[in-house]
Amino acid sequence: MRDRDPDGRPRSARPRDAFGRPLPHGAPGVERVPDDYAPTTEQALADGRRFLASGLPFNAHEVFEGRWKCAPDDERELWQGLAQICVGLTHLQRGNGRGALTLFGRGAARVQGYGLPYDEVGRAASGLSDDSDPDQAIALILAALPG
Repeated sequence: MRDRDPDGRPRSARPRDAFGRPLPHGAPGVERVPDDYAPTTEQALADGRRFLASGLPFNAHEVFEGRWKCAPDDERELWQGLAQICVGLTHLQRGNGRGALTLFGRGAARVQGYGLPYDEVGRAASGLSDDSDPDQAIALILAALPG
């Protein structure tokens, strides 16, 4: 049975590895972003950049997803797009190039139109391929991300 929060929503209490894959209960995992994380724009960008710089795009995705859930309506597409790009980076790390390309495309489409520097993030994501080196791809997105 899946873990649930006090309101009955599904939550995963299992630890995760550096690529976001669930580990057995009790196994050591990497630092997790709390399910109720609701950062400011500045904090989300700083935390997302920190995780990307550490090679942890899955955690950056969780940061951007946290912002997406609490952002004003006119920013939700931006944060969803950034989260999708980070999941694409996670797929590259896991060796799933096809999944990475799908998410890069979806994420790029969402972030473009928010102006500089987000247009640059979208262009960077659109330029990645299914066989891009994960570390180089992370560095490319990190360089385009504001902050």
